[in-house]
Amino acid sequence: MKSTIENLGPTRVRLAIEVPWSDLDHAFGEVYKELGKQVRVPGFRPGKVPNRVLDQRIGRPVVLEQVVQHAVPEVYSEAIRENQVRVISQPEVEVTRIDDGEALAFTAEVDVAPTLELPPLDSLAVTVDDVEVTDEEIDAQVSVMRERFATLSGVERAAAEGDYVSIDLEATLRGEVLEDGSTTGMSYEVGSGGLMAGLDEAVTGLSADESATFQTPLLSGDDAGELADVTVTVRSVKSKELPELDDEFASIASEFDTLAELREDVRTRLSRTKVLQQGAEARDKLVEHLIEVIEVPVPENMVEQELSWRGQAMERELQQAGMDWDAYFTAAGVEGGREAYDAELRENVEKAVKTQFILDSIADAREVTVDNEDLSAQIMAQAQRNRVSPEQYAQQLQQGNNIADFVADVRRTKALAQLLEETTITDASGNVVDLEALRPRTVAASAEDGEEPADDVTEAVAGGDVADDDADNEAEATDAVVTDAEAAVDDAEGSTDKA
Repeated sequence: MKSTIENLGPTRVRLAIEVPWSDLDHAFGEVYKELGKQVRVPGFRPGKVPNRVLDQRIGRPVVLEQVVQHAVPEVYSEAIRENQVRVISQPEVEVTRIDDGEALAFTAEVDVAPTLELPPLDSLAVTVDDVEVTDEEIDAQVSVMRERFATLSGVERAAAEGDYVSIDLEATLRGEVLEDGSTTGMSYEVGSGGLMAGLDEAVTGLSADESATFQTPLLSGDDAGELADVTVTVRSVKSKELPELDDEFASIASEFDTLAELREDVRTRLSRTKVLQQGAEARDKLVEHLIEVIEVPVPENMVEQELSWRGQAMERELQQAGMDWDAYFTAAGVEGGREAYDAELRENVEKAVKTQFILDSIADAREVTVDNEDLSAQIMAQAQRNRVSPEQYAQQLQQGNNIADFVADVRRTKALAQLLEETTITDASGNVVDLEALRPRTVAASAEDGEEPADDVTEAVAGGDVADDDADNEAEATDAVVTDAEAAVDDAEGSTDKA
């Protein structure tokens, strides 16, 4: 096989490949084997029809066409490996010559990962926000705890903000009750604003068994945007009573004996959360800096394919929700309509593509490798984030044929983590931030402190520290996917997957 490469641009190449006829023996063998099973020729048993008879029976051009279809993908893959081309899309193949008995020639145009010129990465620095926990933030957290221990008591008065009411609702449009437009006995907090526009105003001031009618826009369905008439009837009014903020409350709501101890614990928790947020902020600012200082050509085809995929996925979600784009923009508070939405989406996709290329290039330059420990740790971390078992997450990777992509992502995360560890991180006050404090603690350690383990940090630094006391047992559940991933590691280190 002979192959040459022509650069068509910074992210696209054309391969010209010529294959001698002798290299097609395997393809001919596979094609004749399949045809022999399909074609019935009198006097010959299935699978025993001579090749020359098959040529005569179905025509030599048909045989050659199938040989080409069988051979081209294998030959193309071999040429990619030999020329160390990092492809990121499906090729556009054109057969240019078929000389029966002599040679097969074809070209393949394909998008490739760009070759980036990396700047020195040994003196990077980023600034993050200070870690400051205010009394107001502590008050807010304590108030949330206080709400959990609130009690409801029936009152003989009109509903006011903060009350809980039991209501019946009936929505009509042009005099007809809408499908699924009525309900009874619904509990609702007056003033929460979480159900429909106009409800809070209508309910406020109503006593038990009193009704009011108001108009509200429909957010989904064929009549989205039209005003429906909604009648609300209050069946009961209950007042929410909060416990006193004292030591007794602290002993009931927590393991602490005094309110002061409870507040100090809340301060500690909030402080740790903000430290973790510093890690995520440092990661994001580091990536933004790299995008600014490294010139990254973006394959337009890759961006367009991603935009098309995301657009179609969004269309399906809207259809399932019975909404159109205008209704979605209204509900989500998106200004500027579809044009602004598409522009922001394109910007995000291009940024994601650039980030991927940069981290791949850094991983290549630093010869970052992915081992079983990296894979197992990341599987357990992602399983925890998705609230499934490591075994279930590993099975999802296998069933979706996403192992190679997963390995590539682990490699990028590891490269970014290494770079972040070498970056000088200071807060707005000039204090150096200790990166070790940003590392996620184990699940077991978090559980001992009564905390939920942090998810954000696995993206700020390498996600190899998220585990629990049964880590060894859980790792066994990932053996299958790790075994498959070992075969994908080399490919991931030498190729760039879809953004």
